[in-house]
Amino acid sequence: MSEREMMLTRKGFADALIEIGEQDEKLVVLDADLSKSTLTSLFKERFPDRHFNVGIAEQNLINVAGGLSLTGLTPFVSTYGVFLAGRAWEQIRTSVCYGKLNVKFGGAHGGISVGPDGATHQALEEIAIMRVIPEMKICVPADYYETKKAVKASMEIDGPVYIRFGREKVPVVTSEDHDFEFGKAYKLKEGKDVSVIACGTMVSEALDAAEALKSEGVDVEVVNLHTIKPIDADTIVETARKTGCIVTAEEHQKNGGMGSAVMEVLAQNYPVPVEMVGINDTFGESGSPSELMEKYGITSKNIIEMVKKVLTRKKS
Repeated sequence: MSEREMMLTRKGFADALIEIGEQDEKLVVLDADLSKSTLTSLFKERFPDRHFNVGIAEQNLINVAGGLSLTGLTPFVSTYGVFLAGRAWEQIRTSVCYGKLNVKFGGAHGGISVGPDGATHQALEEIAIMRVIPEMKICVPADYYETKKAVKASMEIDGPVYIRFGREKVPVVTSEDHDFEFGKAYKLKEGKDVSVIACGTMVSEALDAAEALKSEGVDVEVVNLHTIKPIDADTIVETARKTGCIVTAEEHQKNGGMGSAVMEVLAQNYPVPVEMVGINDTFGESGSPSELMEKYGITSKNIIEMVKKVLTRKKS
C-alpha cells in the first residue's frame, strides 16, 4: 500500500451535499435509517427541514423521492448500495428511470472492503444491475475529492444518477483542483506497454502496481474510469491503440461490472487482449478490508499478475 493521504469517500459525499445545500434550496436528502453511516447526518444537522428519514423501507424511499422530484425539488437518496440497488431496483427502474425523474442516488458501503459487516452488506453486484437500466448514469469515484466533485456534477444532470462509494478511508489519488467531467475518463499515468483501467478503490491499487512494475521495465498506463455509464469509449479505444493490451480492475463482480463494460466497447471498436481483476463470482465474508481484498484477489499484487499475463497475449 502506498503512503498517500487516507480520507473517507463518504465524507466527500456528505461535504458536497452540504455545499450544494448552501446554494440550492431545492436540494433535499432522504435516507433509510442509515444517516450516521452514510454521513448524511451532517446534512441533517445543517438543514433539518430538508432531510427525511423514511426508516428501513427502501422501496418507499424511492417512491417518496420520485414524488418530491415531481414538485420541483432535487432529491438525493442515500443508503447502503446493496439495499438501494437490491431491495428497490424495481422502484428505481419504473418509478424513477422510466419517468426520467430527477432523482440522485448515493450507494454507500460499496465493495468487499466494507469488511466485518459481511456478505449481506457488501455490494458486489450493483454496478451490473444498475447499468442495464435505461436513463441511469453511474459513477464510481476514486477518492474523497472525486466523490465530492461527482456529487456536484450530478446536480447538473437532469435525470437519475447513481454514485457508488465505500466505507473505509482510501488513498487520495486526485486533488481539490483536479479536473473532473462526468462521462470523461482521464489518465493518471502515461505508459506504452499496457493499460490498466480502474475505478473506485482500485485506482490507487493500479497506481501502486504501475510503480512496482516500473522497476521491472514495464511501462503501465493508468486510466481512471470513474464514470461507468455513459462510458468514455474514446479514451478506452485510444489507450487500447496505444498499448495493445488492457487489464481492468474493480471492487465488484467481474460479471457485468466495469470490466465487462470496457470489453463491450473494445469488442465493437478495437479488440485487444484483456485480463480482469475483480470478484470472481462469489460472495464475500466478514474480515478486515485489507484481509478481504487480499483473499478475494483485488490488490496491486493481483493487478501485477494480470499485467504479466496479458503481456504474454499481446501481439508483437
